[in-house]
Amino acid sequence: MASGIFAVLDDIAALMDDMAMMSKVAAKKTAGILGDDLAVNAEKASGFVSSREIPVLWAITKGSFLNKLIILPVAFLLSAFLPWAITIILLMGGIYLAYEGAEKIYEFFVPHKHVEETVSKLELSEAEILEVEKKRIKSAIVTDFILSIEIVIIALSTVIGKPILTQIGVVMIIAIIATIGVYGIVALIVRMDDVGYKLIARSNNKKSLTKKIGETLVLALPKVIKGLSIIGTLALLSVSGGIFVHNIDFFHHLLPSLPPIILEFIVGLLVGFLSLILIKTVGKLWKTIRKR
Repeated sequence: MASGIFAVLDDIAALMDDMAMMSKVAAKKTAGILGDDLAVNAEKASGFVSSREIPVLWAITKGSFLNKLIILPVAFLLSAFLPWAITIILLMGGIYLAYEGAEKIYEFFVPHKHVEETVSKLELSEAEILEVEKKRIKSAIVTDFILSIEIVIIALSTVIGKPILTQIGVVMIIAIIATIGVYGIVALIVRMDDVGYKLIARSNNKKSLTKKIGETLVLALPKVIKGLSIIGTLALLSVSGGIFVHNIDFFHHLLPSLPPIILEFIVGLLVGFLSLILIKTVGKLWKTIRKR
C-alpha cells in the first residue's frame, strides 16, 4: 500500500518536473508575443485621467481571461483530434504577426495622420469619455484574442506528443502568465507618472532626490511605452519568422550560414512586407471598385 502511494507521488513529481521544463521552453517561444501584448496594452490603458486607468485595465484583463477560457478548450480538442490544424493555425497566425510588425515599420517611415488623441486632454462629457473607453477596451480585447490564440498555439506546439496532462498543465501555466504577468506589469507602467507626480508634490526642495525621481518617472512613461513598442515590433517579426523557419522546409534550409535568430528576423520581415503589400493593394482595388 505504502509503495503504491510512493509510486503515485513519484509519478506526480515526474509530471511536475516535465511540466516545469516544458513551461520554460514554451515561455521562451512566446516571449516575443508577450512583449508585443505588453506594449499594445500599455498604450491602450494609458492616456486616461488617473482615476480611469486601472478600471480600463481591469476591464481589458477580464476580457483577456474570457479569451483564454474560449481558446484553451478549442486548442486542446484540436490537439487531440486534429493535430495538423495546429500547424495551419500557427502559420496563419505567423502571417498576421509578420503583417503587424511590417505595418508598424511602414507607419514609422511613411507619414500618416494620427487621429487618436489622449482622452484626458479632450473636452468631452462623461458619457463621451465612457464611449471612448468602451471602444479602446473592445479594441484591446480583440487584439488580445488574436495574440492569445498565437500564445496558446505556440505553447501547445512545444508539447505536441507529450501526455495530455502535460499539455494542459504547460499551456495553462503560459496562459496564466500571459494574463496576470502582462497586465500586472502594464498596471505598474501606466501608474508611473502618477507616482512621479505624487513624489514631486511631496517634495519641498526643488533640488531634492525625491523630486528628481518623480520627474524621471513622469518623463520616462512615454519613452517606456515607445521602447516597448519598438521591442515588440522586432519580437513580432522574429517570432513570426521562427514559425515559418521551423514549420516549412524551404525557409528552414534558406541561407544556412546565417545564425538562426537573424534568419528568423529576415523571414519574418519578408513575409510581413509581402502580406502588407498584398493587403494594401487589395484595399486600394476595393476602394476603386466601390467608387465606380
